[in-house]
Amino acid sequence: MTYAEHRRIIDVDSHLFELDDFLHNAARPEHVDLVPSMHEQKGLPVPQKGLDRGRELLARRQTDPATMTKFEASLMDNTKSGWSRLGAFDPKERSHTLDLLGFEEQWVLPTYSFHQMLHVATDEALTATSVSLNKAMADFCASDSRLKAIGYIPLNLGPEVAKTIMDQGFSDGCYSFMVPTNEPNSKNRSYTHPDFDPIWAEFADRRIPAVLHVAANGDYNAVSPSFKNNGKSELELGGDAPIGELGLLNIGTSAQLFLSAMIFDEVFSRHPNLRMLSMEHAATWIPSWLQQMDFTAHLLKLRRAFTELPSETAKRHIKVSPFADEPVGWIIDNIGPDMLVFASDYPHPEGTRDPIAKFERNMPNCDQATMDKFYHGNVLELMNVM
Repeated sequence: MTYAEHRRIIDVDSHLFELDDFLHNAARPEHVDLVPSMHEQKGLPVPQKGLDRGRELLARRQTDPATMTKFEASLMDNTKSGWSRLGAFDPKERSHTLDLLGFEEQWVLPTYSFHQMLHVATDEALTATSVSLNKAMADFCASDSRLKAIGYIPLNLGPEVAKTIMDQGFSDGCYSFMVPTNEPNSKNRSYTHPDFDPIWAEFADRRIPAVLHVAANGDYNAVSPSFKNNGKSELELGGDAPIGELGLLNIGTSAQLFLSAMIFDEVFSRHPNLRMLSMEHAATWIPSWLQQMDFTAHLLKLRRAFTELPSETAKRHIKVSPFADEPVGWIIDNIGPDMLVFASDYPHPEGTRDPIAKFERNMPNCDQATMDKFYHGNVLELMNVM
C-alpha cells in the first residue's frame, strides 16, 4: 500500500536536499569557476555533519536491504535531517520514493542550491549559476518522466538575459521555472512591463505554468526590520519559511502584490493562455485578496474600463498550494473548488508527517468531486492536460 492509498495525486511542490557538489557536477566547463560554493550562502547554513550522514545512509541503503526496509517504513518521518530522508539527493532513490508515495507526478524544486545561486552569485556568476541550476534539476529528473524539474529564471538580469537562460533551461530538460515576485532595484522595470512579454509568451505558448515560491521573492521584506527590536528572540519554523511570527503572518504578501500587478497591468489579458502557480505562500489570504481586488476595480471604474472582475481573472489563471494545517475547506467555501492544489513539500519538515491526513481533516465537507480537483484535477487543468 502506498502513502497515497486509493487517491490519484499530483504533487506540485517537493524539493531536493542537494549535496554540496550538485551545481558543480552539472556546470558546463565555462561556468564551473563562476559557480560559488554552497557553503558560502548563509540563508540556509549547510552542516557538514548532515551532508556526511546523508552520504553514509545512502550507501547503507544501497547495500543493506534491512536498512532500506527501515527507511521505507519511516518514509514520512519529518524529524530526520533532510539529507537522511529517502530520495533527498539520489535520482534513482527518488524514483523509488515516488513509488512508495504513490503520487502520479511530483514537481521537484531545489533547496540549498537555490540559495547558493540567489544569495551568493551576482552578474555573470548569477547567469552561470542559474544555467547550472536549471541543468542540474533537469539532469536529476531526466530518467523518470513522473518527476518534473522546476528551475529558476533571474528576471532581475533583464528580459533579454532572462529569456536566454529560460531557453537554455528548456533545452536542458526543465519542465518549468520559478520566477521572482519582486524587482529589488526600484529603478528597474517591473516584471509586468511589456518588455518582459517574451518571457510570459513562452510560458503561455508552451502551456506550462510559471511558478512562484516563497524563497523567490527578490529580497522583498514585508516586515520592517525595526519590528525585530522588541526585546524578544525570534521563532523559526524552519525550511524556507520566514523567521518570526510577523514574517510567517505575511508569508503571502509578495505573491499577492505580484499577482495583483499581473492582473492590473493586463499581462494575463495580453497572454490569455498564461497560468501561474503560487507555492508555500499560504492560502488563507485568497478570499479577502479577491474581494479587495474587485473593490479596487470598483473604485477605479470611472477612470478605467475593466473587461471583467479581477477575481474572475485570478480564478482562471492562478492556482495556489496551501499549507496542510490551513482551513482548506473554509477557503474553498469562499472561493470555490478550482484554485487550490495539493503539495507535500517532501522532504522539507514543514510538509508535516502526514499532509494528506491534515488536509482532509480541514476539508470535512468537501465532496469527492472537490477532492479530486484538489488532488489532481486543478493541476491537470494548470498543465493543459484536460
